[in-house]
Amino acid sequence: MCFYMGQKDPPVKVEKRFNAKVEQLDAFLQAEYINGFEFPKVPVILNTSPEIISTHYHWGLVPTWSKDLDFRKNTLNARIETLEEKPSFKNVTTNRCLVIASSFFEWHWNDEKGKSKDKYQIFSAEDELFAMAGIYDTWHNPQSGMNYHSFAIVTTAANKQMEYIHNHKKRMPILLKKGDEAAWLDATNAFQEFAFPYSAEIVSFKVS
Repeated sequence: MCFYMGQKDPPVKVEKRFNAKVEQLDAFLQAEYINGFEFPKVPVILNTSPEIISTHYHWGLVPTWSKDLDFRKNTLNARIETLEEKPSFKNVTTNRCLVIASSFFEWHWNDEKGKSKDKYQIFSAEDELFAMAGIYDTWHNPQSGMNYHSFAIVTTAANKQMEYIHNHKKRMPILLKKGDEAAWLDATNAFQEFAFPYSAEIVSFKVS
């Protein structure tokens, strides 16, 4: 799974990499360590506006039918194998986005119950900045009358390197190669085409 990530690069570098403009500079999140359970606004690119880097989408998808925001702690990730089955995701499989990152974090369990763990920071060897596949939705808050924009990171089976690092769940986010980013955003492409582990090399460092 993927609950922690990093996005350390400044707006100008992200804009150049993705050939898009940051929507709101003072809301742009730049941090070495981002905790998904704080439901931060992470830079994303929506398939409806690929020329814009949005700064208004919270990590942790809240479906339109949800009664409140508590639901989002269960939807930081979305398993690609069950997107069409889960009520939270089945109606938004064509709402595609790129989740911009410079790294993500995962834990290796040293024992069966995970009492001892090593944390790894993981990078793409293909590009210093990369995108993870995401889906998004908008929830209307009946109390405030405001809309709440949110997304989930789509995950798949781990590749060989990630099987060792994430040896408990053996999952990983779908890291998109640069040449596949536009294809993911194109909702006419079946999302099942992306249900494969990242085939390029990754670079990992044990950080604790």
